[in-house]
Amino acid sequence: MSYLTGQLKLGLLRALNAIAVTLVIFTSVIAAQPAPAISKPSAGELVNLAWAAHGKGDIEATNKYTQECIDLYKNEADEQQASLSALPKNKKEIEVVQILNDVATCYFIQAESLMRQHDLIGAKKIFQLIIDKYSYGQAWDARGWFWSIKVASEQSIKKIETGSIEIEQKKQASQLLTKLVLSFPGTEEFVDYTKYGEFKDIGTKDYKYIITDQEGLINAVGEGVYPNNGAVRKEAFFKQVIKDKRLAGDLWDFLYSPDQEAAFVKWTTSSEPQGVRLYGIGLILERSGLITQAIKCYYSIVVNFPASYGWTYWHTPWYVGQAAIAKINFLLKRNPQLGYKLKGARIDIVNGFGNDISNDVAVTNPGKFVKVDITKEVVKVKPQAKSVGIKKKVGKGKVRLVQYNNDDWQLLVDDEPYIIKGITYAPTMVGQSPDDGTLGNWMEEDLNNNGRADGPYDTFVDKNRNNLQDEDEPAIGDFKLLQEMGVNTIRLFHHPLKVNKELLRDLYNTYGIRVIMGDFLGKYAIGSGAVWDPGTDYNDQEQKKKMIESVKEMVNAFKDEPYILFWLLGNENVYGYACNADTHPDAYFKFANEVAKIIKSIDPDHPVAICSGDILFLDKFGKNAPDIDIFGTNAYRGEYGFGAFWRQVKEETGKPAFITEFGCPSYAEGSSADEAEEFQMQYYLGSWEDMQDNMAFGDGAGNALGGVVFEWLDEWWKAYEPALHDTKGLWSGPFPDGYMHEEWLGVAGQGDGKQSPFLRQLRKTYYMYQKKWK
Repeated sequence: MSYLTGQLKLGLLRALNAIAVTLVIFTSVIAAQPAPAISKPSAGELVNLAWAAHGKGDIEATNKYTQECIDLYKNEADEQQASLSALPKNKKEIEVVQILNDVATCYFIQAESLMRQHDLIGAKKIFQLIIDKYSYGQAWDARGWFWSIKVASEQSIKKIETGSIEIEQKKQASQLLTKLVLSFPGTEEFVDYTKYGEFKDIGTKDYKYIITDQEGLINAVGEGVYPNNGAVRKEAFFKQVIKDKRLAGDLWDFLYSPDQEAAFVKWTTSSEPQGVRLYGIGLILERSGLITQAIKCYYSIVVNFPASYGWTYWHTPWYVGQAAIAKINFLLKRNPQLGYKLKGARIDIVNGFGNDISNDVAVTNPGKFVKVDITKEVVKVKPQAKSVGIKKKVGKGKVRLVQYNNDDWQLLVDDEPYIIKGITYAPTMVGQSPDDGTLGNWMEEDLNNNGRADGPYDTFVDKNRNNLQDEDEPAIGDFKLLQEMGVNTIRLFHHPLKVNKELLRDLYNTYGIRVIMGDFLGKYAIGSGAVWDPGTDYNDQEQKKKMIESVKEMVNAFKDEPYILFWLLGNENVYGYACNADTHPDAYFKFANEVAKIIKSIDPDHPVAICSGDILFLDKFGKNAPDIDIFGTNAYRGEYGFGAFWRQVKEETGKPAFITEFGCPSYAEGSSADEAEEFQMQYYLGSWEDMQDNMAFGDGAGNALGGVVFEWLDEWWKAYEPALHDTKGLWSGPFPDGYMHEEWLGVAGQGDGKQSPFLRQLRKTYYMYQKKWK
């Protein structure tokens, strides 16, 4: 998943030039460019020029480029709009109507420009034109997704009419609520597949399960579980759902629908590949509270369709069987009363770390369910480090890594085990945005003029959530709140914003919180001197020299600071976007390894980690980066944790690992604020418990070092209007309502925004971590 930490997030593409006023990220993007020397410039070229002009505040040039695009391509855009009956859902579909997107974007830029000129009537007129005539137009966000220009226009009109927008999170009474009840859930809660078929070639690429008693298996598994595909048609609610016309809409939106009956019918009768369909049905059964039926559904994927795959929003492969195993283990752990464990289940996708699936091969062991008596389960006594013995030491300073003789890893600080209990800290004030150049530096902001930074020292907890500071709500400061939460680490990048060393020294000396310090290593063209498009080239010697100098500057500036935990390279560079690590991963990882060696030559006292994107190109990292000590990655997989991630990293690289970003919104469409907070908390709890299971001397891979929560505070600018706490879903994913609401990722919120940057409303996740981390 594509994220930038806190204040360094790229924001919407419309902002590239505006950001450059304060961030050097985009200096080369916004350099004055002559109009293309061709008779008919492309719509995309004109859009880029229009954004750049708008960012500089050049009204004349903004009008010139936007109007030229509209005049040249309006007719084609109108045709593409007319050809659609619904909003395109994925990147591939969206790009088919790129002319529509570009023309709608140019109208949007015109309206934005008029708003800056305080011509609200003119701006509103164009926003309404977009809503009426270009409702399917979408604009590209440099973080990796498209945003609806119609929705942004509606929000802008609302802002014009009211001055601001306050959104109340509440249940939608208009949505039909139904409870899924199955008349035939099957004769077996945990199916013994050996009674109905034969397993062949377990643990090999030739694995398969051959059904010999189909009728018996149909009766055993029950409704919705393969091969019982037709039983739903016998349910009374099946005909009622069709009669009421409750099946209209996108298949994937039904996964989180409160109309559980319609969702079940929609998915059991869908044309998705069997493995993907079973996973969707499993999610619906799980959300309906039918846990054993959900487990049967997930396990049927493992048994029958272990190589099944789907595609993410970004058109990258997603192997369903591996996720199904993780789901089963998660549900059994959360429901010990069921009395079963899944033993030996494992699916490996050979050659499965890239985007090309043509040579991927599944090696499958379906494992088996083993009945356990939880009252007689012997509590496992963890071995002590001294009794196991050390196999390998990495590093010479106070911060170092050790690998024990059982191959487990730990991070040690002053010879004591250190678990990374981290958080991304970027307390952005409501109304600020890099999109219009107003984003401040939280290390320096002092709005109440008391001589100290607002966020770290002057915030208060709005305990009763009345959006006021009452007498019993004194200023406490975020640093103290983080300490009380149990945080011991924050993650920062040394550029492009100025770092206040004295502030970080106090963070460490007073509150005991250390810093993982990072360099973007050319991501988003930061530090490489490249232009945004095509971005950093890891084969370009001059660009590599500049990035090396950037890293050297960081290490020399901070290596002797007591708060440094270790160094971090990149930020999910493998996803591309203003760099070519996605198309030249070998070159990228080789360069990252070269940089790691340079760091160690300057500072042998701190380990070096990388920040990658999930496990994309993990094999190439393992092959090309032996001098990088820790594999870190941004991963947003779901409430069950990270599945086979830890084992895959250990087997492919032999290294310890940590999660550089993980998180979940506290907003869910159709749910109350309290329910959504509970969803967020459960997501974070499952993620952390998975890390614990995979730490040294645990039940898992033994190489987990901890993780960094994303993030401390809701940031209101990420989805568009910085004065609006936006609730639109930016892209689909494994979240409570199926969508990422990126403005709601905070462990703490800012209430209605009127007391920003000082007000904090602590969510359930805060108190959960306070118990787990303290």
